[in-house]
Amino acid sequence: MNQSHKYLSIALAALTALNFSVDAKVKLPGMISSGMIVQREQPVKLWGTADPGESINVKVTNSKNKSTGPRKGVDTTADSDGKWSIEYPALKAGGPYTITINDEVVNDVLSGDVFLCSGQSNMELPVGRVTDMFADEIASYDNPSIRQIIIPQVVEFHKPLDDINPSQWKPVNVENVMSFSALAYFFAKDLYERTGVPVGIINSSWGGTPVESWISEKNLVEFPRALNIKRIYEDDSYRDRIKQLEGENYARWNATMYTNDPGLQESVKWYDPDYDDSSWVTTDLITGTMTDGTVTGDDRHNAWKGNDQWSNDGLNPVNGSHWLRKNVTLPASMAGKPGVIRLGCIVDADSVYVNGKFVGTTSYQYPPRIYNIPEGLLKEGVNNVTVRVISQNGNPHFVAEKPYKIIAGGQEVSLEGKWRYHLGTPMPAGPAMEFYCYKPTVLYNSMINPLINLPIAGAVWYQGESNVERRNEYRQLLKTMIADWRKASGNAGMLFYWREAFNDDDMPFYIVELADFLHPSDRRGRDAWAEMRKVQAQVADEVPGATLIKNSDLGEWNDIHPLDKKTLGKRVADAVINNINITK
Repeated sequence: MNQSHKYLSIALAALTALNFSVDAKVKLPGMISSGMIVQREQPVKLWGTADPGESINVKVTNSKNKSTGPRKGVDTTADSDGKWSIEYPALKAGGPYTITINDEVVNDVLSGDVFLCSGQSNMELPVGRVTDMFADEIASYDNPSIRQIIIPQVVEFHKPLDDINPSQWKPVNVENVMSFSALAYFFAKDLYERTGVPVGIINSSWGGTPVESWISEKNLVEFPRALNIKRIYEDDSYRDRIKQLEGENYARWNATMYTNDPGLQESVKWYDPDYDDSSWVTTDLITGTMTDGTVTGDDRHNAWKGNDQWSNDGLNPVNGSHWLRKNVTLPASMAGKPGVIRLGCIVDADSVYVNGKFVGTTSYQYPPRIYNIPEGLLKEGVNNVTVRVISQNGNPHFVAEKPYKIIAGGQEVSLEGKWRYHLGTPMPAGPAMEFYCYKPTVLYNSMINPLINLPIAGAVWYQGESNVERRNEYRQLLKTMIADWRKASGNAGMLFYWREAFNDDDMPFYIVELADFLHPSDRRGRDAWAEMRKVQAQVADEVPGATLIKNSDLGEWNDIHPLDKKTLGKRVADAVINNINITK
């Protein structure tokens, strides 16, 4: 071998060794990361991948750099597939601890009580949505011993996943608090203040999802209708084609509405404060009742003949764009000041202008409309507010008993009462849309299965709104889900040595009762919700270790997302303390 070939061979060998070293690096799942909270008084379960046959050593040290377990740590070996798992002796409540796994270091680990908080939008609802009621309290509270990890929202049709997309454990502080689940935040805050034990929240929730989305395929065998729904959509290319067509449908619908909306196409836009709206009808903002204006023939840009509300034609909803304008007089003390415009909740979407300047938009009905008004925009005297409402389905309207006002300079002026109204573009109902996250088992696969190796203190479940119309089957579905999460077989090829969901037959389940909802005059709807609450109570009564959390009295008839998550959080904390006798 000549000299150059010799050096080349040495270099290639070194490169191969380097690549092997890189490949051999221990890899941890997303749930095991710096800042995490592990369940106290239970073995710390750790797992991951490495090279087949690689030796794995785990050590845990406290803040004084002293070992909390065996002095030399705990050892295991990666199997032939490169998978490894290990149990480390339980840690006392507190911390911080440092977990070292070969060269991988997980810092700032606390030991406390960890809860899976799951369900649909009332669990997902972030702290930022309840600041109307609790702004001062939230702004003044900081606690590094309360931490949340948000499980990324992913749909998986084919198999249970063993890991989540990247996410981080985050403590309660001014930077993170607005994204915390509001219910989980108040629950954890109350629990910590009464026990002094760190609280970890695993926030695995998704708005609008039915219970069957959260149940494994294996345990849905007794619900063939649900499984067949899933099977219809299992083909990836089929789902992609649906979404492609949906996108085209919506693009055409929106383009037609936009290009045919005189409010946006006329030379003087309808949001211009100088636009002459004297020919428009007058309507009450909340009731939608039109009290004046001339309607002749079939002049549907003024109003629908024979009907006294702008939201419908006397028989069917009027979908498309609707324009409402109001001139409001402000005092000199509010002029030039930065402010906020509150427009309650609007069905469905809106764009808002103040004195001709765009200040905000919301794409669907539920979030409160809270838009900032920049400094210098408000003036003494007459100011114009214009709202362009987009209705895709159902009756467009402004939700009653919500705040409608301008706030600036420590003062506020109401926006309720009479507005001028004009129809923009009448449209057919918006195109239908498939929500794949609503399909059976797809969220169990992606948002529950990756978690089941972790010991937890219990699960808090706030869901049921999307199953009210099928409440006759909810009892058995929810009981199936609880059994599934407690001890349901996972994917043996993905879950290493812990193949059972949470592996705890007695894992506490806290079932949050549905809050009161719907107008008192809607007897049929209210009766359905009351029946659903009875089903929830029945499950709590029949399933050992399940507890019903009273919530109906905290509801708001006009909001499916009631604000008082603080009282509800305290009730969950009460139940946790009563059930498992948490002490410091």
